[in-house]
Amino acid sequence: MTDATQTLKSHFDLVVIGAGSAGFSAAITAAEGGKRVALIGHGTIGGTCVNVGCVPSKTMIRAAEALHGAKAAERFPGLQGEAQVENWAALVAAKDDLVSTLRQKKYADLLPGYENVTYIDEGPARLVDGGVEVGGRKITALKVIIATGGRPSVPGIPGILDAPTLNSTSLLELKWLPESLIFLGGGYIGVELAQMMARMGSRVTIVCRSRLLPQADPEVSVALTETLRTEGLTIFDGVRYEAARRAGDRAGLTVTVDGASRELTADHLVLTAGRAPNTEGLGLTEMGVEADRRGAIKIGDDMATTRPGIYAAGDVTDRDQFVYMAAYGAKLAARNAVLGGAERYDNKAMPWVVFTDPQVAGVGLTECQARSAGHDVKTSVLSLDNVPRALAARDTRGLIKLVADRASDRLLGGVIMAPEGADTVQALVMALKAEMTALALGETIFPYLTTVEGLKLAAQTFDKDVAKLSCCAG
Repeated sequence: MTDATQTLKSHFDLVVIGAGSAGFSAAITAAEGGKRVALIGHGTIGGTCVNVGCVPSKTMIRAAEALHGAKAAERFPGLQGEAQVENWAALVAAKDDLVSTLRQKKYADLLPGYENVTYIDEGPARLVDGGVEVGGRKITALKVIIATGGRPSVPGIPGILDAPTLNSTSLLELKWLPESLIFLGGGYIGVELAQMMARMGSRVTIVCRSRLLPQADPEVSVALTETLRTEGLTIFDGVRYEAARRAGDRAGLTVTVDGASRELTADHLVLTAGRAPNTEGLGLTEMGVEADRRGAIKIGDDMATTRPGIYAAGDVTDRDQFVYMAAYGAKLAARNAVLGGAERYDNKAMPWVVFTDPQVAGVGLTECQARSAGHDVKTSVLSLDNVPRALAARDTRGLIKLVADRASDRLLGGVIMAPEGADTVQALVMALKAEMTALALGETIFPYLTTVEGLKLAAQTFDKDVAKLSCCAG
């Protein structure tokens, strides 16, 4: 091989560090634009979502829903059903098979179709002037995109490293079903997995510094807490973590609740109190790439870091921690970096979903955020016992809350807690993108006996008592 050929093989238009959802999105975008791309592996190909995040957790959550649904059949007179988890290990094995299949189909098998993408899996990459170093050699490029993702973080609780702990990854790899678990953190990962494990048969306690889903409207937190407690979960919110310890083969946790100290024990502590960006060893400081106090890379709306020519996207950044936003941001980064783009990151109509049961989904501003942004706010809160679909399904757990600007009547945001909330929220996303008013949403025709009809009823609740309307009279 001549020196010129070697140089050609080591020089690219773009280097992407990380081969997860964000990395693949950036690489494919640039490749489709005719650019030569080096895609450098960082961990298992496919990243968090397919390997240890969305895919494995959601398939096991659905299994837990089926189990719980069979046990809850008494809601429908005349129906009977019993089910139990016969083999936890078999469920984990089925999950692993699905993960392996999707990782191969949606990631590894895609690479041969992009001739101008070179996949390099020779060890961790480090930023250097003019490109990156990986596997003992320098890969030069005009631009670099960092998409190395994140991992579960370990809270700074005295003794936490000595106690038997799990995180969202290792929990789903257990070969046996634990008798008891204490979840640290009430965010979306914590509540999803806590409900799942309780439905599988574990005795579950959630402890959190604030409240469940602290970024959502407080009405949702209250409703979700009530739902989980009804299912037998123990929840301590507003706690202060004091210490963790090993108690024989079990884990111990000392917390302060309402000024009183409590001693809790379980088979494991499950650490779901946040995630940390994967930035170690990248050489950010040496290259002048700034990070926040968590270590997340700071980026502008154009996805550029503080070092010219270096961009970042996904969970490694200080932006939204959702796989679809990672892919979206990475696409913008690639366009702006090497395709002459000038696009800006826009999350004003970004939906989010928590896959509890009922699901919790939202978009736009919460009431608190809207007030902080200077709006004169009006709100509408509709309980599901006003939604015909929920009554027919004999499941009225949940609510719909809408937030609007009082002067213009323009919708600013909303949240839905309902069994079909994840699918229903997209109608509200489109309403926000179209800058609809509450009046216009309330006058929109929706099909009867659907959860999405609740959006219409919630919009009408700004001005009237929908309990006084007949069916379909709105």
